[in-house]
Amino acid sequence: MARLYRDRHDGDVRVVVLTGAGISAESGLRTFRDSDGLWEGYSVDEVATPEGFAQNPELVQAFYDERRAQLGIVEPNAAHKALARLESVLGDDFLLVTQNVDDLHERAGSKRVLHMHGELQSAWCTACGRRMRWTGSLVDEPACPSCGARALRPDIVWFGEMPYGMDEIDRSLRRVHTFVSIGTSGNVYPAAGFSAFARAVGAHTVELNLEPSLGIDDFLEHHHGPAGTIVPAWVDRYLEKQELR
Repeated sequence: MARLYRDRHDGDVRVVVLTGAGISAESGLRTFRDSDGLWEGYSVDEVATPEGFAQNPELVQAFYDERRAQLGIVEPNAAHKALARLESVLGDDFLLVTQNVDDLHERAGSKRVLHMHGELQSAWCTACGRRMRWTGSLVDEPACPSCGARALRPDIVWFGEMPYGMDEIDRSLRRVHTFVSIGTSGNVYPAAGFSAFARAVGAHTVELNLEPSLGIDDFLEHHHGPAGTIVPAWVDRYLEKQELR
């Protein structure tokens, strides 16, 4: 049940923001992949691929149960809140695309959010195809509320699977005025290609990141430092410049 922002008009989109793990790291959530290729001690192949799930579903379910439980002890930070404030001003002229599977953007007040990699608090029944909000455990193979099958898995887009909302993202990037990338490494596709695409269609491209990403050359403007500091500062400057504050 990944929440998607649906277009309400056919005009340009003023701002598209892409967020990655860096924006949630300051809230206490670790980034998806550490420098050694592990995610909290596990191989990405073990816990983030369909093959890993097929080989050891109990391990994968337990892993995501733990990640889901972690959401209860973290809070949105200043960067999440600044983006919610920007959306409150821009309304339909704003789209937030996140690679993150947490709910911190929503808890900060954002509504126009597209979770391209799925959500921790969502389960997918592989028997009937239904996606549903899920906050409990999956490791004990609970029955699907819709069809009764014990075929629920995390509603997470694993490596080798198609991200959600790609058509919506493509349409928005073709019309965007300003594209902003926040807290991303620039090495996971297709998201890593959004900045080059936006720049090619004439958008002003901005990177807000702890350090320069691999795609730094795609950005006309860049600011580096903690997200909780540089994102609110950029939002303030943008709104002042647009006389929208």
